[in-house]
Amino acid sequence: MNGLHLIADLHDCRCPPGLLLDAPGLEVFCLEACTRHGLTVVGRLFHAFRDAAEQPAGVTGAVVLAESHLAVHTWPEISCVTLDIYVCNFSGDNSQRAHTLFAEVIAHFAPARMESKEIKRGQVGNT
Repeated sequence: MNGLHLIADLHDCRCPPGLLLDAPGLEVFCLEACTRHGLTVVGRLFHAFRDAAEQPAGVTGAVVLAESHLAVHTWPEISCVTLDIYVCNFSGDNSQRAHTLFAEVIAHFAPARMESKEIKRGQVGNT
C-alpha cells in the first residue's frame, strides 16, 4: 500500500467562473490530464449540483485510476476547489506522475492562494 497522497484547498480561483460549474468540461479535462501524465483511467463519475432555486451550484468529480484516484470538488459561490490525488507505488513509483498532474490541475483553476499537503502512505513512521 506504499503510496503518495496529495491534497490541496484552492482559494480565490481566477479561472473562468463557468469552469467551476461545468461537470462535462471538468470531466474531460481530468480524464485527459490523467492520461497525459501516464495514469490509467478505469472509471469516473462527475456530478453537477443545483441549489434550492435549481441554479448550478458546483461539481464533485472522481476519476478512478488503476494507480488509485483523483477527486475534485468545486464551490463556485466562494471560488474554491478541493483537490485530492492519491497514487499507489506498488508496481512502480508513480510519485512524479502524481506531482505533475497535481500541478496541472492546480494551474487550471489558477488559485490566488492555496494550502496543500503531501502524505506518504503505507510506510511505518510517516504521517
